[in-house]
Amino acid sequence: MTTDLPLACDLSPLNAVLRVSGDDAADFLHNQFTNDVKALAAGAAQWNGWCTPKGRLLATFALARDAQGYRVVLPAAFVEAVARRLRMFVLRSKVKVEDVSAATPCFGLWDGPLPPDAFRVGESRGFAFGAAPAHRPASLEDWSLSLVRDGIVQVVPGTQEEFVPQMANYDLVGGVSFRKGCYPGQEIVARTQYRGILKKRAIRVRSAATLSAGDSVYSEAFGEQSAGTVANVAPSPEGGFEALVVAQLDAIARDDLRHGSPAGPRLERLPLPYALE
Repeated sequence: MTTDLPLACDLSPLNAVLRVSGDDAADFLHNQFTNDVKALAAGAAQWNGWCTPKGRLLATFALARDAQGYRVVLPAAFVEAVARRLRMFVLRSKVKVEDVSAATPCFGLWDGPLPPDAFRVGESRGFAFGAAPAHRPASLEDWSLSLVRDGIVQVVPGTQEEFVPQMANYDLVGGVSFRKGCYPGQEIVARTQYRGILKKRAIRVRSAATLSAGDSVYSEAFGEQSAGTVANVAPSPEGGFEALVVAQLDAIARDDLRHGSPAGPRLERLPLPYALE
Protein backbone atom coordinates (compact mmCIF):
# COMPACT_ATOMS: atom_id res chain seq x y z
CA MET A 1 0.00 0.00 0.00
CA THR A 2 1.44 3.42 -0.93
CA THR A 3 2.70 5.78 1.73
CA ASP A 4 0.64 8.74 0.47
CA LEU A 5 -2.36 7.30 2.30
CA PRO A 6 -3.28 8.14 5.89
CA LEU A 7 -2.78 5.73 8.72
CA ALA A 8 -6.12 4.42 9.99
CA CYS A 9 -7.07 2.63 13.18
CA ASP A 10 -10.35 1.00 14.15
CA LEU A 11 -11.26 2.81 17.36
CA SER A 12 -14.22 0.61 18.33
CA PRO A 13 -12.28 -1.39 20.99
CA LEU A 14 -11.35 1.87 22.72
CA ASN A 15 -13.96 4.53 21.96
CA ALA A 16 -17.71 4.87 21.78
CA VAL A 17 -19.93 7.16 19.70
CA LEU A 18 -22.89 9.19 20.92
CA ARG A 19 -25.33 10.67 18.40
CA VAL A 20 -26.88 14.00 19.48
CA SER A 21 -29.63 15.17 17.15
CA GLY A 22 -32.78 17.29 17.05
CA ASP A 23 -33.78 20.86 16.27
CA ASP A 24 -32.11 22.21 19.43
CA ALA A 25 -28.97 20.05 19.33
CA ALA A 26 -26.58 22.88 18.37
CA ASP A 27 -27.81 25.24 21.09
CA PHE A 28 -27.90 22.44 23.65
CA LEU A 29 -24.31 21.27 23.05
CA HIS A 30 -23.04 24.84 22.73
CA ASN A 31 -24.32 25.49 26.27
CA GLN A 32 -22.65 22.36 27.66
CA PHE A 33 -19.22 22.02 26.05
CA THR A 34 -16.06 24.14 26.14
CA ASN A 35 -15.82 24.84 22.40
CA ASP A 36 -17.88 26.91 19.96
CA VAL A 37 -20.29 24.21 18.79
CA LYS A 38 -22.38 26.67 16.76
CA ALA A 39 -19.33 27.50 14.64
CA LEU A 40 -18.73 23.84 13.73
CA ALA A 41 -19.53 23.26 10.06
CA ALA A 42 -20.98 20.07 8.62
CA GLY A 43 -18.14 17.68 7.80
CA ALA A 44 -15.87 19.23 10.41
CA ALA A 45 -14.76 18.15 13.88
CA GLN A 46 -13.27 19.86 16.90
CA TRP A 47 -11.65 18.87 20.18
CA ASN A 48 -13.94 19.57 23.08
CA GLY A 49 -14.37 19.18 26.81
CA TRP A 50 -17.21 18.90 29.29
CA CYS A 51 -16.64 20.35 32.74
CA THR A 52 -18.08 20.18 36.20
CA PRO A 53 -19.42 23.44 37.67
CA LYS A 54 -15.95 23.79 39.26
CA GLY A 55 -14.32 23.82 35.80
CA ARG A 56 -12.79 20.33 36.05
CA LEU A 57 -12.92 18.10 32.98
CA LEU A 58 -15.39 15.22 33.17
CA ALA A 59 -14.52 14.14 29.64
CA THR A 60 -12.58 15.21 26.56
CA PHE A 61 -13.56 14.10 23.07
CA ALA A 62 -13.84 14.84 19.38
CA LEU A 63 -17.17 16.35 18.30
CA ALA A 64 -18.07 15.82 14.63
CA ARG A 65 -21.00 17.34 12.75
CA ASP A 66 -22.94 16.07 9.76
CA ALA A 67 -26.30 16.90 8.16
CA GLN A 68 -28.18 14.85 10.77
CA GLY A 69 -26.56 16.26 13.89
CA TYR A 70 -23.46 15.59 15.98
CA ARG A 71 -21.32 12.64 16.95
CA VAL A 72 -19.30 12.55 20.16
CA VAL A 73 -16.25 10.25 20.04
CA LEU A 74 -15.16 9.51 23.60
CA PRO A 75 -13.64 6.70 25.69
CA ALA A 76 -16.03 3.76 25.94
CA ALA A 77 -15.65 3.76 29.72
CA PHE A 78 -17.50 7.11 29.86
CA VAL A 79 -20.26 6.64 27.31
CA GLU A 80 -23.04 5.47 29.61
CA ALA A 81 -22.40 8.10 32.29
CA VAL A 82 -21.97 10.93 29.76
CA ALA A 83 -25.15 9.96 27.89
CA ARG A 84 -27.12 9.77 31.13
CA ARG A 85 -25.80 13.12 32.36
CA LEU A 86 -26.46 14.86 29.05
CA ARG A 87 -30.06 13.60 29.06
CA MET A 88 -30.53 15.14 32.52
CA PHE A 89 -30.03 18.60 30.98
CA VAL A 90 -32.25 18.14 27.91
CA LEU A 91 -35.47 19.09 29.76
CA ARG A 92 -37.87 20.56 27.16
CA SER A 93 -35.28 20.93 24.40
CA LYS A 94 -35.78 19.05 21.15
CA VAL A 95 -32.68 16.92 21.58
CA LYS A 96 -32.07 13.18 21.37
CA VAL A 97 -28.97 11.53 22.84
CA GLU A 98 -28.24 7.99 21.64
CA ASP A 99 -25.39 5.53 22.04
CA VAL A 100 -24.83 4.44 18.42
CA SER A 101 -21.48 2.74 18.95
CA ALA A 102 -22.63 -0.73 17.86
CA ALA A 103 -23.98 0.60 14.55
CA THR A 104 -21.26 3.20 13.90
CA PRO A 105 -17.76 1.91 13.17
CA CYS A 106 -15.29 4.70 13.89
CA PHE A 107 -11.78 5.05 12.47
CA GLY A 108 -9.06 7.48 13.47
CA LEU A 109 -7.03 8.89 10.54
CA TRP A 110 -3.64 10.63 10.70
CA ASP A 111 -0.17 11.02 9.22
CA GLY A 112 -1.20 11.45 5.61
CA PRO A 113 -3.63 13.31 3.34
CA LEU A 114 -7.16 12.97 4.70
CA PRO A 115 -9.94 11.95 2.30
CA PRO A 116 -12.49 14.68 1.54
CA ASP A 117 -15.26 12.88 3.44
CA ALA A 118 -13.26 12.68 6.70
CA PHE A 119 -14.46 14.65 9.71
CA ARG A 120 -11.44 16.85 10.29
CA VAL A 121 -9.66 17.94 13.42
CA GLY A 122 -6.96 20.08 11.85
CA GLU A 123 -5.27 19.18 8.58
CA SER A 124 -3.44 16.05 9.68
CA ARG A 125 -6.01 14.19 11.77
CA GLY A 126 -9.61 13.18 11.35
CA PHE A 127 -12.30 10.56 11.82
CA ALA A 128 -14.27 8.35 9.45
CA PHE A 129 -17.58 6.74 10.35
CA GLY A 130 -19.05 3.64 8.77
CA ALA A 131 -16.02 2.40 6.86
CA ALA A 132 -12.38 3.34 6.63
CA PRO A 133 -11.24 4.93 3.33
CA ALA A 134 -8.11 3.74 1.56
CA HIS A 135 -5.45 3.71 4.24
CA ARG A 136 -2.40 2.16 5.83
CA PRO A 137 -3.51 -0.02 8.78
CA ALA A 138 -2.35 0.94 12.26
CA SER A 139 -2.92 -0.28 15.82
CA LEU A 140 -4.54 1.29 18.85
CA GLU A 141 -1.06 1.73 20.31
CA ASP A 142 -0.06 3.68 17.18
CA TRP A 143 -3.13 5.89 17.59
CA SER A 144 -2.44 6.49 21.28
CA LEU A 145 1.20 7.37 20.55
CA SER A 146 0.17 9.82 17.84
CA LEU A 147 -2.12 11.62 20.29
CA VAL A 148 0.67 11.81 22.87
CA ARG A 149 3.09 13.19 20.28
CA ASP A 150 0.51 15.74 19.14
CA GLY A 151 -0.06 16.83 22.74
CA ILE A 152 -3.76 15.90 22.80
CA VAL A 153 -4.65 15.05 26.39
CA GLN A 154 -7.54 12.63 26.81
CA VAL A 155 -9.30 12.35 30.15
CA VAL A 156 -9.49 8.70 31.23
CA PRO A 157 -11.08 7.04 34.29
CA GLY A 158 -7.96 7.69 36.39
CA THR A 159 -7.94 11.43 35.67
CA GLN A 160 -11.60 12.53 35.70
CA GLU A 161 -12.10 15.90 37.41
CA GLU A 162 -8.32 16.38 37.77
CA PHE A 163 -7.72 19.15 35.23
CA VAL A 164 -9.21 22.44 34.12
CA PRO A 165 -9.03 22.65 30.30
CA GLN A 166 -5.91 24.84 30.24
CA MET A 167 -3.98 22.35 32.39
CA ALA A 168 -4.65 19.82 29.62
CA ASN A 169 -3.55 22.44 27.02
CA TYR A 170 -7.01 22.47 25.45
CA ASP A 171 -6.70 26.21 24.90
CA LEU A 172 -3.58 25.47 22.80
CA VAL A 173 -5.08 22.70 20.64
CA GLY A 174 -8.31 24.48 19.76
CA GLY A 175 -10.52 22.80 22.35
CA VAL A 176 -11.76 25.90 24.22
CA SER A 177 -13.53 29.03 23.03
CA PHE A 178 -13.23 32.13 25.21
CA ARG A 179 -15.73 34.09 23.10
CA LYS A 180 -18.79 31.88 23.53
CA GLY A 181 -21.44 32.11 26.22
CA CYS A 182 -21.82 30.23 29.45
CA TYR A 183 -21.35 26.49 29.98
CA PRO A 184 -20.70 24.46 33.15
CA GLY A 185 -17.49 25.70 34.73
CA GLN A 186 -17.08 28.58 32.26
CA GLU A 187 -16.53 31.23 34.93
CA ILE A 188 -13.62 29.30 36.45
CA VAL A 189 -12.12 28.48 33.04
CA ALA A 190 -12.29 32.17 32.07
CA ARG A 191 -10.83 33.31 35.41
CA THR A 192 -7.95 30.88 34.99
CA GLN A 193 -7.27 32.32 31.55
CA TYR A 194 -7.46 36.03 32.29
CA ARG A 195 -6.18 36.32 35.86
CA GLY A 196 -2.93 34.47 35.31
CA ILE A 197 -3.65 31.83 37.96
CA LEU A 198 -2.82 28.76 35.87
CA LYS A 199 -0.23 26.70 37.75
CA LYS A 200 -0.05 23.50 35.66
CA ARG A 201 0.45 22.54 32.03
CA ALA A 202 0.74 19.29 30.07
CA ILE A 203 4.16 18.29 28.77
CA ARG A 204 5.41 15.26 26.85
CA VAL A 205 7.95 12.95 28.49
CA ARG A 206 9.76 9.66 27.95
CA SER A 207 10.25 6.97 30.59
CA ALA A 208 12.15 3.71 30.55
CA ALA A 209 9.82 2.43 33.29
CA THR A 210 6.13 1.63 32.91
CA LEU A 211 3.74 4.52 33.54
CA SER A 212 -0.01 4.49 34.10
CA ALA A 213 -2.60 7.25 33.80
CA GLY A 214 -3.27 8.75 37.20
CA ASP A 215 0.26 8.08 38.55
CA SER A 216 1.85 10.92 40.50
CA VAL A 217 5.07 12.65 39.49
CA TYR A 218 7.46 14.54 41.76
CA SER A 219 9.94 17.41 41.70
CA GLU A 220 12.57 18.55 44.16
CA ALA A 221 10.72 21.86 44.38
CA PHE A 222 7.71 20.12 45.95
CA GLY A 223 9.42 17.49 48.10
CA GLU A 224 7.09 14.65 49.12
CA GLN A 225 4.08 16.47 47.66
CA SER A 226 2.97 15.42 44.18
CA ALA A 227 3.97 17.89 41.46
CA GLY A 228 1.64 16.48 38.82
CA THR A 229 -0.20 13.57 37.26
CA VAL A 230 0.39 11.21 34.34
CA ALA A 231 -2.46 11.82 31.88
CA ASN A 232 -1.88 9.47 28.91
CA VAL A 233 0.71 6.80 28.10
CA ALA A 234 1.75 4.89 24.96
CA PRO A 235 4.60 2.48 24.19
CA SER A 236 7.40 4.07 22.19
CA PRO A 237 8.93 2.30 19.17
CA GLU A 238 12.30 3.53 20.45
CA GLY A 239 11.73 1.63 23.69
CA GLY A 240 10.07 2.54 26.97
CA PHE A 241 7.04 4.77 27.05
CA GLU A 242 5.98 8.27 26.03
CA ALA A 243 3.42 10.13 28.06
CA LEU A 244 1.62 13.38 28.61
CA VAL A 245 2.07 14.63 32.17
CA VAL A 246 0.17 17.54 33.72
CA ALA A 247 2.67 19.15 36.07
CA GLN A 248 3.32 22.27 38.10
CA LEU A 249 4.90 25.04 36.05
CA ASP A 250 7.70 25.40 38.61
CA ALA A 251 8.53 21.71 38.24
CA ILE A 252 8.43 21.98 34.45
CA ALA A 253 10.88 24.88 34.61
CA ARG A 254 13.25 22.83 36.78
CA ASP A 255 12.98 19.85 34.38
CA ASP A 256 13.47 17.38 37.23
CA LEU A 257 10.25 15.37 37.20
CA ARG A 258 10.38 11.84 38.60
CA HIS A 259 7.78 9.10 38.48
CA GLY A 260 6.16 7.56 41.55
CA SER A 261 8.25 9.18 44.27
CA PRO A 262 10.85 11.93 44.74
CA ALA A 263 13.53 9.25 44.21
CA GLY A 264 11.72 7.53 41.31
CA PRO A 265 12.87 7.22 37.70
CA ARG A 266 13.68 10.49 35.96
CA LEU A 267 11.30 11.61 33.21
CA GLU A 268 12.96 13.00 30.09
CA ARG A 269 11.10 15.95 28.62
CA LEU A 270 10.29 15.77 24.89
CA PRO A 271 9.04 18.51 22.54
CA LEU A 272 5.41 19.22 21.69
CA PRO A 273 4.23 20.52 18.31
CA TYR A 274 3.02 23.75 19.91
CA ALA A 275 4.54 26.21 22.37
CA LEU A 276 3.46 26.38 26.00
CA GLU A 277 2.43 29.86 27.04
